[in-house]
Amino acid sequence: MTDEPEPITALTGIAPAAPKKVRRRKDDVIADQEQLPEEEINAAGRRWYFVHTYSGHENKVRHAIKATVDQMDAKDKVFHVVVPTEDEIEIREGQRRTVKKKLYPGYVLVQTIELREGDPDSDEAWHMIRNTTGVTGFVSSGTRPVPLSQDEVNHILRAMRMEQPRVRIGFTVGQNIRIVDGPFEDFVGSVEEINSEKGKVKVLVNMFGRETPVELDFLQVEKL
Repeated sequence: MTDEPEPITALTGIAPAAPKKVRRRKDDVIADQEQLPEEEINAAGRRWYFVHTYSGHENKVRHAIKATVDQMDAKDKVFHVVVPTEDEIEIREGQRRTVKKKLYPGYVLVQTIELREGDPDSDEAWHMIRNTTGVTGFVSSGTRPVPLSQDEVNHILRAMRMEQPRVRIGFTVGQNIRIVDGPFEDFVGSVEEINSEKGKVKVLVNMFGRETPVELDFLQVEKL
């Protein structure tokens, strides 16, 4: 697919997590998040920071920070709290379903006033977030949080707004798979080519003593 989110490594050293099996737990469901207007994303005087959390506590931290901001009437210091996610199509037991995948497990994206050392408002915002249960710290250089660049923020939020969900593929080129539907059902073949955009896979099947390429839908195959 085009428009892939780029690794955010220049300042933060954080790279998007590799696809892994999703575990859907009641306390770890991706929360509905507000759609940010363009003028809010790069508003003057505001900066975005990555906050590190305990694994699996991203949404709890998001809710806790927002609750603290409301309680302390600090919406003029902390503006948005986002768990970066993207839609992904998961194929399991012959069924497609759309799930939310965290782009950066263990991290929450927070937009605040610029956190400057020695500034009372900055210190208040820093302590408010840092003391939230589940937060282990800001992504920082030395003792002060490092804000993301405008390009980094735009890449992350653009990935979240992608209209075409990414297809999660449980197999790779060269791997043996079993065909579970269609005229070649129960045949075993090796993956020759994967087309994620079309949801198709080309499989080499041994027929009559020779390998024959067969194009199939993702739903028609499964890992051995």
